[in-house]
Amino acid sequence: MFVAGCDIGSTTGKVVILKDDQILAWSIARTAHGPEATAQQVMKEAVAKAGLDSVDALSYIVGTGYGRTNVSYVQDDISEISCHAKGAHWLHPAVRTIVDIGGQDCKVISLNKAGKVVDFSMNDKCAAGTGRFFEAMCRVLDCSLDDLVNYSLQSTSPKTISKQCSVFAESEVITLVNNNVKISDIAAGIHDSIARRIHAMVYKIGIVEDIVLTGGCARNQALIRSLEQQLHSKITKLNENPQIAGALGAALFARDRAMCPK
Repeated sequence: MFVAGCDIGSTTGKVVILKDDQILAWSIARTAHGPEATAQQVMKEAVAKAGLDSVDALSYIVGTGYGRTNVSYVQDDISEISCHAKGAHWLHPAVRTIVDIGGQDCKVISLNKAGKVVDFSMNDKCAAGTGRFFEAMCRVLDCSLDDLVNYSLQSTSPKTISKQCSVFAESEVITLVNNNVKISDIAAGIHDSIARRIHAMVYKIGIVEDIVLTGGCARNQALIRSLEQQLHSKITKLNENPQIAGALGAALFARDRAMCPK
C-alpha cells in the first residue's frame, strides 16, 4: 500500500511517500505560483522517485501546512503541529520537545511519551525567529545563507542584536556594518538573537529532553550551536532530513486513515 503526505509551506512544498511502514521517497521544491502548483510539482517529483506510474497509485493522501486546504488531490488535511509531532516522534520516539522553524512562523511543541501533543507555543505574527528573518539578514549582509552560517561559526565575539522586531533588527545590523564590525561577529549575533527568541518560547511550555529541530532551518549548524548554548541542552539530530518531518507525519496519518477509514 502506498500513501503520501503533502506539506505546503510558505517557502517550500514537501511530499513523503510511504510503502507500508517505510519511507519510499520524498521530495522538496520551492514554492511556485500558489499552493496547487507547488503541490503538483513536488508530488510529481516524489512519485517519479518512488517509481510509481502516477499519483493514482497512492491509496490515501493527507495535506498539511499553510496551503493544505488548497490542494485538490488530498483526501484530508491535518494541522502542521499534529503532523510535525507525529513525524518527529516516528523518527525519534524519545522526543519530548520539537522546535519547528519555518519560513514564516516558529512553533515549539511539547509531546508526552506516546507522542501526543500536550502543549505548544507559536510565533506567526513577526518574522523574527523564522526563515524570513535569515533571508532579510542575508540581504543586508549581501551573502548567502550558507555564508551566513559559516561566518557565524567563525566568530569569537558575537555582537548582541537586541531588537526583537525584524525591521528594527535589520537597522541594527546595518549600523554594525557601518561601524566596521566583523561580519562573522554580526552573523553570530543574528543567530544568537533568534536563539533567544526561541528560548523564550520553549520556556513558556517547559523544556523537556529530548529536543529536536524540524523545518527548513533545522540544518543550520550555527543556529543549533546558539540554541544549545541558550537552552543548556543538547539538540538531537533526526536520522532523516528534518525539513520533511511535517510531510512524513501527514503520510503516517494517511497510512492510518487508509488502514482504518472513518
